[in-house]
Amino acid sequence: MSRRILTKDDSAEEQQASLDDVKNTDEEVVETEEIKAADTIKTETPVLHEITETGELILPGDMIGTGEEFISGKNTFKHGGNIYSTATGMVNINQKSRNISVVPKTNVPPKLEMGDVVIGRVNDLRSSVALVEIAKIEGKGEREIVNLQQAAVHISNLKDGYVKNITDEMSPFDIIKAKVIDLRSMRLSTAGKDLGVIKAYCSKCNVDLIKPSEDGNKGFMLKCPVCGKMESRKVSTEYGNYTA
Repeated sequence: MSRRILTKDDSAEEQQASLDDVKNTDEEVVETEEIKAADTIKTETPVLHEITETGELILPGDMIGTGEEFISGKNTFKHGGNIYSTATGMVNINQKSRNISVVPKTNVPPKLEMGDVVIGRVNDLRSSVALVEIAKIEGKGEREIVNLQQAAVHISNLKDGYVKNITDEMSPFDIIKAKVIDLRSMRLSTAGKDLGVIKAYCSKCNVDLIKPSEDGNKGFMLKCPVCGKMESRKVSTEYGNYTA
């Protein structure tokens, strides 16, 4: 738009009218530029997906956000204005609700806890202790337990009642079901009807011993189907159900 050049011969009214025209024109230009800028921002702003999952592995205790940004969700806790993870896994953010959570990583080896029931193999017998290699934790999947120290069943924790000889209750290579009673020293107990030996082998033929029959004097006896040898064990009520 062209503008008329003011001269000294123009009246005060004409000069003021011309200045008003310039002001209005400038305001229209500024308004037009603001509209264009807003349209550009609207076009260039990315559309957020409702759910975003990061690829970074998060460990328990890691800070994953702040209370100003997000709402603390599953497997997280809020402390001092920050949000922390309580699990090992991936961060999951709901962009719509601003909820942040952690999806546990399923292939993380299970953690042994007090009271857990475990399956293990007797590696060795001492005078008053059976040394056991733990293979799995019941109820926590089939994932392998890594870097776990050897556990022990003390003769006093074999069963309810007095035990004279530990060799009368267990033998090397027996598969047992036991409960964790001390994490620090890795102590196990087989006291209880469902705990004890769940699979055993003949010390002579190395074949599976068959289910026991109860004997009032000798306790639970197992029999070799090949040589007929009888062997005593602290047997679980689940004996014979172990297939691995």
